[in-house]
Amino acid sequence: MPPILHKTANKPHAPSFLKIFSDELAKDKLAMICLVILISTIAVVFIWAATYDTIEVIKPRLQYRNTPPGPGFPIGTDPAGRSVLPLLIIGARNSFLIAFIIASIASAIGITVGLFAGFYGGHVDNVIMRIIDFFTMVPTLMITIVLVSLLESTVINFALIMVIFAWISMARAIRMITLQQGAMDYVKASKTLGTRNIVIIFREVIPNITSFMVVNLTLNFAMMIGVELGLTILGFGLPPHTPSIGTLVNYAMDPVSIERRYWQWLPATVFILVMVLCINYVGQALNRAADAKQWR
Repeated sequence: MPPILHKTANKPHAPSFLKIFSDELAKDKLAMICLVILISTIAVVFIWAATYDTIEVIKPRLQYRNTPPGPGFPIGTDPAGRSVLPLLIIGARNSFLIAFIIASIASAIGITVGLFAGFYGGHVDNVIMRIIDFFTMVPTLMITIVLVSLLESTVINFALIMVIFAWISMARAIRMITLQQGAMDYVKASKTLGTRNIVIIFREVIPNITSFMVVNLTLNFAMMIGVELGLTILGFGLPPHTPSIGTLVNYAMDPVSIERRYWQWLPATVFILVMVLCINYVGQALNRAADAKQWR
């Protein structure tokens, strides 16, 4: 008599992170609106900035200095006679691009360090955590200002200085989630089968924490925009000849400009406020989706 074959129920696949995120956006209309605004603004900024010649935009035209909004200058000119509108567009592109590059490099370092610390544990984790503790205790802002002052004022130097400290938070977060994943049955089963650790990390662990990494990258991107803005306002950010949002907001430090020449700083201030709020709302939706993905 042939053996009786029992049918096994097909286990439904867990929904993808993109599907969970879409559901979150459907429930959170504000986050959806912010995502549309964010994507549209970034696309318009990069396309529009490509139509300008940066050399011509930053060239002083003293005969037009401090001109209020009017024909030829939709949102006025700055103290050097340069039109504020192209400065705003090119500055937004530069701020977005630099913040994304810094956040990406810092996240790559933080993810690598956090993965090895959380997965291997023991002495490896202890050594890495002591290094992280050291970087956490040092006065980050003061050291950043000192390094910016000592080194030549270039975009590359500024980005490298920012990366020195920007990876710490990502490394801590990835270590924590990797410790949780390391206790899961699928990791223990892979180790029992003799799978190499590096294979387990790339084939098993990383795919399960991808959503978490995306969330942290998004939040780091918003944080880097804010840090670049703050340092540039203080005079320790990007070089003066490099247009950025911080350069325009810096005009608000002048009492005369803040009282009588609102067009020089207000558009950039409103723009960066809207962008950071949009990134934060989208980041919160991503965070909720990542949490939901983790428990499914």
